[in-house]
Amino acid sequence: MILAFHKPYGVLSQFTPDGSSNRTLAEFNFPKAVYPIGRLDADSEGLLLLSDEARWNERLLHPTQGHERIYHAQVERIPTANSLSQLARGVVIQGHSTLPCRARILNPQPIVAERIPPIRVRKNIPDCWIELALVEGKNRQVRRMTATIGHPTLRLVRVQMGRFPLGALVSGQWVRLDAAQEILLEQSPLQC
Repeated sequence: MILAFHKPYGVLSQFTPDGSSNRTLAEFNFPKAVYPIGRLDADSEGLLLLSDEARWNERLLHPTQGHERIYHAQVERIPTANSLSQLARGVVIQGHSTLPCRARILNPQPIVAERIPPIRVRKNIPDCWIELALVEGKNRQVRRMTATIGHPTLRLVRVQMGRFPLGALVSGQWVRLDAAQEILLEQSPLQC
C-alpha cells in the first residue's frame, strides 16, 4: 500500500515527537504499519509518500534509480541565468558536490495558498518561485543549494516524486494510491 500525503508546514516526517513544538504524522490517522518514504523537513511542505512496503524506499530514493523529486522554492531575489546554471551543474554544500539537476524560474509564477504562519516578507527585496528537479535528497539540500548561490529559500513545496504529482491534494489530506497510480511510480524515471 502506498499513500500520498500533502504534508503541512510544521509537521515532522515521523510518528514520534522529537521534543519540538512540531506536530507528528500520528495526528493524521494513517493506517497502521506505514512509514514515510524519505522525508521533508518540518518547515517544508508538499508531497510525502508513505508505505508499508520497504522496497519503495530504495526504488524511489536512491540516486542510481534516477527518480526525480521536484520542488517549488520561493527564494529571495530573482536568480540570474548564471545562478540557475550553477544550481543545474551542482554546487558544493557541506563538502559534498550535489548531482546535476534541472533549475528554472517558474513562468508564470504559481499561486500558492498562504502558509500559516506566513513567510517573512521584506518589502525592499523581491522574491520569486523557482523549480528544482533533483535525484538525490540530502538533508535540507534545496535550502542549502539556494543559499549557496545567494538566494535563500523562503518557502519550499515538494510537488512531485518520480512521475507522481501532488496535484490537487489539499494540505493535511492523504489518499491511498490505486493500482494505476502505483504503476506510475514504477515506470522508468524521468531523466534529470
